[in-house]
Amino acid sequence: MQLTEREKDRIIEMAWEDRTTFDAIEFQFGLSEPEVINFMRKEMKPSSFRMWRKRVQGRATKHEKLRQAKGRRFKCSRQKHISGNKITKR
Repeated sequence: MQLTEREKDRIIEMAWEDRTTFDAIEFQFGLSEPEVINFMRKEMKPSSFRMWRKRVQGRATKHEKLRQAKGRRFKCSRQKHISGNKITKR
Protein backbone atom coordinates (compact mmCIF):
# COMPACT_ATOMS: atom_id res chain seq x y z
CA MET A 1 0.00 0.00 0.00
CA GLN A 2 1.39 3.38 -1.03
CA LEU A 3 0.47 6.18 1.39
CA THR A 4 0.78 9.90 0.81
CA GLU A 5 2.61 12.08 3.31
CA ARG A 6 -0.73 13.47 4.46
CA GLU A 7 -2.08 9.95 5.11
CA LYS A 8 1.10 8.97 6.97
CA ASP A 9 0.82 12.07 9.16
CA ARG A 10 -2.83 11.27 9.88
CA ILE A 11 -2.07 7.66 10.83
CA ILE A 12 0.66 8.83 13.22
CA GLU A 13 -1.69 11.45 14.69
CA MET A 14 -4.48 8.90 15.15
CA ALA A 15 -2.06 6.39 16.72
CA TRP A 16 -0.96 9.00 19.29
CA GLU A 17 -4.54 10.04 20.15
CA ASP A 18 -5.76 8.29 23.27
CA ARG A 19 -9.37 7.96 22.17
CA THR A 20 -8.76 6.76 18.62
CA THR A 21 -8.87 2.97 18.51
CA PHE A 22 -6.79 0.70 16.34
CA ASP A 23 -10.13 -0.42 14.87
CA ALA A 24 -10.77 3.14 13.62
CA ILE A 25 -7.34 3.24 11.98
CA GLU A 26 -8.00 -0.13 10.35
CA PHE A 27 -11.43 1.01 9.12
CA GLN A 28 -10.06 4.19 7.59
CA PHE A 29 -6.66 3.05 6.29
CA GLY A 30 -6.84 -0.76 6.22
CA LEU A 31 -3.93 -1.22 8.66
CA SER A 32 -4.36 -3.79 11.42
CA GLU A 33 -2.89 -3.20 14.89
CA PRO A 34 0.36 -5.11 14.12
CA GLU A 35 0.68 -3.19 10.86
CA VAL A 36 0.21 0.13 12.70
CA ILE A 37 2.92 -0.90 15.16
CA ASN A 38 5.30 -1.77 12.30
CA PHE A 39 4.39 1.47 10.51
CA MET A 40 5.13 3.51 13.65
CA ARG A 41 8.42 1.66 14.15
CA LYS A 42 9.45 2.48 10.58
CA GLU A 43 8.27 6.13 10.53
CA MET A 44 9.44 7.30 13.97
CA LYS A 45 12.76 7.73 15.68
CA PRO A 46 13.55 4.72 17.91
CA SER A 47 13.18 6.73 21.13
CA SER A 48 9.82 8.16 19.99
CA PHE A 49 8.59 4.70 19.00
CA ARG A 50 9.54 3.27 22.42
CA MET A 51 7.72 6.13 24.15
CA TRP A 52 4.61 5.61 22.00
CA ARG A 53 4.68 1.84 22.44
CA LYS A 54 4.97 2.15 26.21
CA ARG A 55 2.06 4.59 26.19
CA VAL A 56 -0.40 2.50 24.15
CA GLN A 57 0.51 -1.00 25.29
CA GLY A 58 -2.44 -2.42 27.21
CA ARG A 59 -4.36 0.89 27.05
CA ALA A 60 -8.07 0.09 27.01
CA THR A 61 -8.96 3.19 25.01
CA LYS A 62 -6.91 1.97 22.03
CA HIS A 63 -8.87 -1.29 21.81
CA GLU A 64 -12.59 -1.14 21.01
CA LYS A 65 -13.33 -4.41 22.83
CA LEU A 66 -11.75 -3.17 26.08
CA ARG A 67 -13.61 0.16 26.16
CA GLN A 68 -16.13 0.65 28.94
CA ALA A 69 -18.13 3.57 27.52
CA LYS A 70 -19.17 2.03 24.20
CA GLY A 71 -21.74 4.70 23.37
CA ARG A 72 -19.29 7.60 23.51
CA ARG A 73 -17.27 8.44 20.42
CA PHE A 74 -14.53 11.00 20.00
CA LYS A 75 -13.94 12.81 16.73
CA CYS A 76 -10.97 15.08 16.24
CA SER A 77 -12.10 18.51 14.98
CA ARG A 78 -9.52 18.25 12.18
CA GLN A 79 -10.33 14.66 11.15
CA LYS A 80 -12.44 15.29 8.03
CA HIS A 81 -10.34 18.28 6.96
CA ILE A 82 -7.06 16.40 7.12
CA SER A 83 -8.03 13.02 5.70
CA GLY A 84 -11.14 13.61 3.62
CA ASN A 85 -12.70 11.02 5.90
CA LYS A 86 -16.30 10.12 5.10
CA ILE A 87 -16.85 8.35 8.43
CA THR A 88 -18.10 11.61 9.92
CA LYS A 89 -21.11 11.64 7.57
CA ARG A 90 -22.64 8.57 9.21
